[in-house]
Amino acid sequence: MGKLLTRQEIPLSDEELQWYISEGYMESKIAIEKKRSRFTCKRCGNHKQYLFAAMPHAACQKSCVYCRNCIMMGRVMECEPLYRGSPHYTWPILENPCAWEGELTAEQQHAADEIVSAIEHGQSELLIWAVCGAGKTEMLFPGLTAALKAGKRICLATPRTDVVRELTPRLKQAFPHVSIQALYGDSEEKSGDAQLLISTTHQLYRFAYAFDVMIIDEIDAFPYHNDLSLKFASKRAAKIDACFLYLTATPRRQEKKRIHQKKLPSVFIARRFHGHPLPVPKLKLSPLLRKELANRRLPKTILQVIEAQQLGSRQLLLFTSTIDYAQLVTDILKPIYPAITSVHAEDPDREEKVRAFRNQEYSILVTTTILERGVTFPSVDVYVLDAGHVVFDEAALVQIAGRAGRSAHDPTGEVIYFHRGKTNAMLDAQEAIMRMNKRGQRP
Repeated sequence: MGKLLTRQEIPLSDEELQWYISEGYMESKIAIEKKRSRFTCKRCGNHKQYLFAAMPHAACQKSCVYCRNCIMMGRVMECEPLYRGSPHYTWPILENPCAWEGELTAEQQHAADEIVSAIEHGQSELLIWAVCGAGKTEMLFPGLTAALKAGKRICLATPRTDVVRELTPRLKQAFPHVSIQALYGDSEEKSGDAQLLISTTHQLYRFAYAFDVMIIDEIDAFPYHNDLSLKFASKRAAKIDACFLYLTATPRRQEKKRIHQKKLPSVFIARRFHGHPLPVPKLKLSPLLRKELANRRLPKTILQVIEAQQLGSRQLLLFTSTIDYAQLVTDILKPIYPAITSVHAEDPDREEKVRAFRNQEYSILVTTTILERGVTFPSVDVYVLDAGHVVFDEAALVQIAGRAGRSAHDPTGEVIYFHRGKTNAMLDAQEAIMRMNKRGQRP
């Protein structure tokens, strides 16, 4: 089914493996190519020589080179091949795969029609530029339906694990009779043999020429947007004639340039699905923030704003720049607000905590940028502490603001950037949101 695996990942005996190869179901490939004393990893595409190292290998009794760039997926060695499964599997043609009974807005329907056309006509690329809360997932439903009716295989890949967890139940509910799997580092499902795969972009290292439709959600997100090996893996995971769909609310300069040059077809949605504008962030000066945190306190101005917020009827999503600050802020606020917790990328319980916050078991969730995008909570205000920190670039601040006002029943929400001095990123994010709102008001 188009997998690209190391020998250790294949649960077959040597005799069984050789039989599959001899019958044409699998083939072996060079894992690390060497040309003129320079190495290239054929799994992740890495050719940076400092990301290769050598180690003694028991099997061949030599010192062999391995790739450090993709070692989190298992070590690939120059003396061991990669094995590729045949991608020529016939997937079922599904007559009525979609059970979703909702209705799209006019803007959503326009985008959905463009997606269906791209898939049916074999268009190589299409970018969907839609504001936060525009309903990008629902816009995909007609396109996914058209692909499944044609017996195509689909991968929806995203850089963030939390987004995979968010999307999987929604797609399983909308397509109840389709084989769907979620694939990420800690996922229970590991086989990756579904017709519709929802995956982190890192998992694409394990596929080659496997998908007819490749959807990259949040293409501007870290680490995908600046990692050439992840882009290499996404291209290699798709079939030669695959249709690529890119989704984003905050495209980077490269995508904007390609759109302007008419090299990247695109469709733009400037209005949220409920028709209300995006909340415009407020900028509040807090010059002593870091000094107060160093003394294990929060500035009185911030405490007063939190106190004025109507916790109970509303929840608070509080972003910090580092893991240490997230834990510190939680400790400071916990005596006042017991229903508080924090999450970050290294938190083993983050999935459970996010679910509990969504179920309103917590009033305040303190988080790093891992929740800047791809998650939806019904009624939250959003505060950013030390918004001038380098981790909060324009795209991150726009996405963070986009967590507020996502519900049709509560379309407003308050967004505040607490800062020690205004930065270009803050001002650009504020201006970008106002510009989107202005475009969204056009008939």
